[in-house]
Amino acid sequence: MLRNLEPQDFDPLSSILRRTGAFTEPEVECALELLDTVLNRPEQRDYLVTVAVEDNRVAGYILYGPIPLTEFSYDIYWIAIDPDLQGRHIGRRLLRHSEQDILARGGKLICIETSSQSGYTGTRQFYLHNGYEEESRIRDFYRSGDDRITYVKRLSAEGR
Repeated sequence: MLRNLEPQDFDPLSSILRRTGAFTEPEVECALELLDTVLNRPEQRDYLVTVAVEDNRVAGYILYGPIPLTEFSYDIYWIAIDPDLQGRHIGRRLLRHSEQDILARGGKLICIETSSQSGYTGTRQFYLHNGYEEESRIRDFYRSGDDRITYVKRLSAEGR
């Protein structure tokens, strides 16, 4: 089941972000700050969150939103799945849902930024497997030896 973010999701999502092992503590804090913004600033329009629920428990989430000063471009900022539930295509369902929602909102381009570090290999493969293409790479962006890779997907009315 996919649904909007609810206040009781904050703690389970915090746990998921930490247990994935994919994110540094500053990254987790940034992700939690954005979840807090969505929960506590209903007037904000920068971020959209969809939560996946499996077996009556929070299984993961995706956070995305329109890129400021663009006509039809969106960023996917965060996607995290409970490590105990990975492999059930929850991430793919969340990604497809966000793509459909972005298309319904008039979006045509989705951007996802990630790290070149080896710990993100599975993440990068996930994006490629789901039709995203590497569009750019900024060498040593995050730190020496850690490039920022931007993946993009162009959407069409056919839902691609």
